Amino acid sequence: MADVNRGNRPLSPFMIGPYYRPQWTSMSSIFVRITGLALLAGSILIVWWLIAAATSEAAFGFIDGLLRSFLGDVIMFFAMIALFYHMLGRLRHVIWDFGYMLDVEQSELFAKAMILISVLAAIFFSIVL
Repeated sequence: MADVNRGNRPLSPFMIGPYYRPQWTSMSSIFVRITGLALLAGSILIVWWLIAAATSEAAFGFIDGLLRSFLGDVIMFFAMIALFYHMLGRLRHVIWDFGYMLDVEQSELFAKAMILISVLAAIFFSIVL
């Protein structure tokens, strides 16, 4: 072990800045995980709303008022963006599992399209529904 050359090793990717440039694919993968956690928080709000509807009128009035307020609209809109983004991220992995879109250019294009499609789909569904 003493003869191992430690001077010519590459730097770890944790050194963001001038050493490491984040790629679209890695950042979109990280955001898929983040949106999964955001969807968990959103589902807790929905379950809270359902439990409050089953328990008492006062409890339901509080959470229903929160979800129907401007803050609730903003939270639900971003939850819808997270839902579409997470869905597209899972779809991307299925496409990769079949061996398609594995080139760097195609993967980066799909990562950029995920952002655009998820925002447009959320705007569309919030206007229509």
